[in-house]
Amino acid sequence: MSALETELAATHPRRRLTYPMFALIVIVYLAIIQLGGLLMTRLTGEDDYLSTRAVFYGMIIPLGVALVFTYGVIGYLGWMRPVLRDDRPTRSWVRIVPIVFLVAIVFGIHYSALADKGLLFTLVLLIATQFVGWGEEGMFRGISVVVLRDHGLAEGKVALWSSLVFGAVHLTNGITHGANAIAQAVMVSLAGYFFYLTRRVTRGNVANSVLHGLFDFTLLTGTVILAEQTIYLGALLPILLYPVLAIVLLVKRRTIEPASAR
Repeated sequence: MSALETELAATHPRRRLTYPMFALIVIVYLAIIQLGGLLMTRLTGEDDYLSTRAVFYGMIIPLGVALVFTYGVIGYLGWMRPVLRDDRPTRSWVRIVPIVFLVAIVFGIHYSALADKGLLFTLVLLIATQFVGWGEEGMFRGISVVVLRDHGLAEGKVALWSSLVFGAVHLTNGITHGANAIAQAVMVSLAGYFFYLTRRVTRGNVANSVLHGLFDFTLLTGTVILAEQTIYLGALLPILLYPVLAIVLLVKRRTIEPASAR
């Protein structure tokens, strides 16, 4: 730590966060998104994201408020540095995780469908999904990781519990998606581990936030905005990403940490 960072730490000490307080923060975050989304849907009368207006009111507004809340909490706690920077490196091969995500994103986006929707719709959807990425990564790879580390958990347990919490909160999607939310929660837990590794290998919370948003953007272009179509082959790439990375990480799970840390 530099002399300036030491001086800042002394004058602006980090606050501690108990597990119950973290749970409360997560509940408020979810309430903003879920209740805000329902309110916007009721006000606009649109329950899908097939129009620019629906995306703006149903996504941009509640997700934007949730994003401000997340980074407001981070700022209040004095956690901006440990959230945005990660000083625990991994082996270099872990770069395969963000690389595979990038490949799935580039080839999974349905460009022709976006062209049909127009530039304004595309930009609004892109901003909305970046709000998702930065908000969820700030909360679950930022605040969650710092909380677990502050409580002395080993890094393997930090990865496990932050990913499980991330998946569990998506069960609240059962409000709008019914039983499908269970399968989604399982997949999201796995994705959470991938984003955690991206945070580690890129030494911060920026790349995983951007990738998370772009990945959700890709998924939406291949599914929600193409409700009138039955098959888009590019949409298979994000789905294949899960088993491919899961197999790679299962085989090489014991070589994630640097040799000096083992």
